[in-house]
Amino acid sequence: MAAGGGGFDHVIVGGGSAGCVLAARLSEDPHRSVLLIEAGRDVHAGDVPATTRLRYPGRAYFDPAQTWPGLTAFTGGAARNDPDARPRVGYAQARLLGGGSSINGMGANRGAPSDYDEWAQAGASGWHWANVAPYFRKLERDQEIADEHHGQDGPIPIRRLPEAEWGPFSRAAAAAIAGQGVARRADQNGAWADGVFPTALSMDANWERVSTALGYLTPAVRRRPNLTIRTGIAVRRLVFDGTRAVGVAIAGAAGDETIAAREVIVSAGAIHSPVLVMRSGIGPGAELRRLGIAPLADLRGVGRNLMEHPSAGIVGYLPRASRQKRGDRYHIPALWRFSSGLEGCPAGDMHVATIDRAAWHPIGWRTGLLLVWVNKSYSRGLLTLSGPRDGDPPVVDFRMLSDPRDRRRLADGFRRIAAVMRSPAMAQLCRNPIPVRPSDRAKRYGHPTAYNALATGLAGIAVDLAGPWAGAAFARLVGSGVTLDALLADAAALDAFLDASVMGVWHASGACRMGAADDPDAVVDPQGRVRGVAGLRICDTSIFPTIPCANTNVPVIMVAERMADLIRGRA
Repeated sequence: MAAGGGGFDHVIVGGGSAGCVLAARLSEDPHRSVLLIEAGRDVHAGDVPATTRLRYPGRAYFDPAQTWPGLTAFTGGAARNDPDARPRVGYAQARLLGGGSSINGMGANRGAPSDYDEWAQAGASGWHWANVAPYFRKLERDQEIADEHHGQDGPIPIRRLPEAEWGPFSRAAAAAIAGQGVARRADQNGAWADGVFPTALSMDANWERVSTALGYLTPAVRRRPNLTIRTGIAVRRLVFDGTRAVGVAIAGAAGDETIAAREVIVSAGAIHSPVLVMRSGIGPGAELRRLGIAPLADLRGVGRNLMEHPSAGIVGYLPRASRQKRGDRYHIPALWRFSSGLEGCPAGDMHVATIDRAAWHPIGWRTGLLLVWVNKSYSRGLLTLSGPRDGDPPVVDFRMLSDPRDRRRLADGFRRIAAVMRSPAMAQLCRNPIPVRPSDRAKRYGHPTAYNALATGLAGIAVDLAGPWAGAAFARLVGSGVTLDALLADAAALDAFLDASVMGVWHASGACRMGAADDPDAVVDPQGRVRGVAGLRICDTSIFPTIPCANTNVPVIMVAERMADLIRGRA
């Protein structure tokens, strides 16, 4: 239904993982008119960006044409740190239909049952494991495992890379981990347990990515007369009549255009959803007034509770025989889930990814990486506005490692992956392991351009020609001058290094969290309705009360599936 005909029943702002699901499920009801608005480009079966289609995703998430420009974030977060000296890095957020599911690493894990029981205990009633497990099954079409844990008919196909297709680095790393007495297991989404697993991936029978733009917005869904999809459209603000949301203002060729709606659902992602609602007058009142924004609803929780999975890595030089075969190949075939044993932390609270190719370019092809992250993190960050205008970038401050439990566990995980990298099983396959420190140089060469391909290709050839000194040449090329020996010998040095080098893994969440009616920091109720206003919901990772022990894409698809049923009265 066009705006001139009275508007839409639902206007969904943001065509990411959640927005595509909501558009598909809500438009199943022919009596509901649905408009999906996405700031980036369209993605459909006949027009998938080349980097998105690739089995190897390392080009997609560094492609500036598919991410929000200029977005940065503070990562480290010890209270004793000088705020101006903390690391600030580029932070990729998708800007195309399908959102993160169109550019991410395609990991398809759910997290622990206890994650969702924790949500319910935190005030998100109805979101405990017994409620959400059917939606995890509903969304998936597992192509290999048929049991009580898995669905067979959902829009998102799930499969795992056979070990024969893993690179030598991942095979050796998995063997080294198993050599420590860790169980080899087949299904990371089955019964929750520690072990070494093949990574569950959202790929079809041809080993191609299936995003929510493809899995949910199929050609048949797009032909529905009650569904409209508009891409390349920026939503400037939400429109209210009093305290009721009645539409959105978009940037049109002749100025702002208002689109009317019975209900607005903001699904712009963990960073941009809180930004949009704050710019529309919903958020901490004093902060909004300071920026010249008149508060419509004084909600102090907007922008608070920002979460990520803090991570650290160790890389090593791969001689020719240890490298992944050339071509378009998936590069994160295995994971290691383990329990830290730290008091109060749940089982499976730590995660290690084995990465056969650390980056898209020729140096990355010569680099193996073990990446460890805190799978259940407790540090909380803050997202604020730097100014009231659309072009003013948000200030994203994750404050990773501000909770001592995260700091302690990341240091322990770093020591564990160091032991694996230095194990006899790895010695001949991976030389000169060095700690990873993000740098401007690495970021500059991370963009998939012809110049960067040529420059890193020449550098890679030079390293190979160093022969027995290739490992040392590699360390000089990509290292920061900090050695693994120095960090492992000095706990204070390791602590300082992690402060300066901690990274996220693009799992931002929590800054508009769900909670109970009497919780002053909750932004939305358990049905996603924003407190203090009518006609407005939020549905994306920003509403997570706590971060699950998982890559966040499959959990947010689950949330959108269940939210659609709640809206339709079918949950």
